[in-house]
Amino acid sequence: MAKLLALAALIVFPCATGAQQDPERILKQAIALHQAGDAEHAIPQYRAYLKLRPDHVDARSNLGAALAGTGRYREAITEYRAAMKGRPEDSRIRLNLSLAYYKMGEISDAAKELTALHTAKPEDRQILLLLADCRLRQGENRQVIQLLDLARKRNPDDLAVAYLLGTALIRDNQITSGEQVIDRILRNGESAEARLLMGTAKLNALEFEAAAADFRKAVDLNPQLPEAHAYLGRAYIQTGDTTAARAAFESELERNPNDFESNLNLAALLRQDGHAEDARKLLERALRVRPGEIRARFQLASAELEAGRPDRARLELEDIVKQSPQFVEAHIALATAYYRLQRKADGDRERAIAQKLTAGATASKSRE
Repeated sequence: MAKLLALAALIVFPCATGAQQDPERILKQAIALHQAGDAEHAIPQYRAYLKLRPDHVDARSNLGAALAGTGRYREAITEYRAAMKGRPEDSRIRLNLSLAYYKMGEISDAAKELTALHTAKPEDRQILLLLADCRLRQGENRQVIQLLDLARKRNPDDLAVAYLLGTALIRDNQITSGEQVIDRILRNGESAEARLLMGTAKLNALEFEAAAADFRKAVDLNPQLPEAHAYLGRAYIQTGDTTAARAAFESELERNPNDFESNLNLAALLRQDGHAEDARKLLERALRVRPGEIRARFQLASAELEAGRPDRARLELEDIVKQSPQFVEAHIALATAYYRLQRKADGDRERAIAQKLTAGATASKSRE
């Protein structure tokens, strides 16, 4: 997938002459610096040109590319958006915009731009795979399946499509269909991707030790495989080895700081060890990847509670129990927040709700 993340090629355009000679000299210098790989010095040249020619779309887009090339994605997004106002149908600019959002970890915004691109260019493989990857990172497995099923039928030997589709099928508990895709990948020999898919199937089947063995093999075969360390960490949690789990999640975040599950699970482990502030930073990043995700919101509220900010926790927890009234742990945490705010009646109410929900769940389980 790394090749898919390369920024689109720079747009090179001819220079003007005559009265515009001086501005165009600045622009030529900016382009020369940029193409030579010196984006840092190209940026002020682009800015100088745009002060004189603020409506020049290509220069604005090139400035965005230079900023993105130096890791200044937020500034790049501003420039790409300005460029799109002048040329809203330019797919190259929109693709670069979506990639900047992707690099920022703002996956929902990246998916929005990529959806527009996919609608306009449904046959573009790069756009399709990027959009599927975004949907997968957001946990939207059914949408990934819908996106890729036709592409697999058209080209059954496309391993990138097979890997993303197989992952989505297994995560959606469509194990038989997922195994068929795994078999196709295995025909190309032992691979980290196949081991990761097999481990995911075993994890879903609650075969935690066997899953951990497959994930370890995947990591051995390809330590850079996205999500391999994250899934290994999840298997370790289920086997009770939280030390190894923490190391696995940290390894994943070294490679991909925006992996949702690693941010979420590592934050939970840090909270257990009393590091609420460190956990909060990870949870904020997780929520940039999946805005509104209820597990991350609950963890963040709990971190706020543990950091001595019960009123912040209260606001979040009140919204969570409104959205998910059966969430027992959220009612318990909200009761704690109320008690710390000297709101005993509210705390008693939430504790009673939690007790009632717990009793109902126990009775239901006993009838099974």
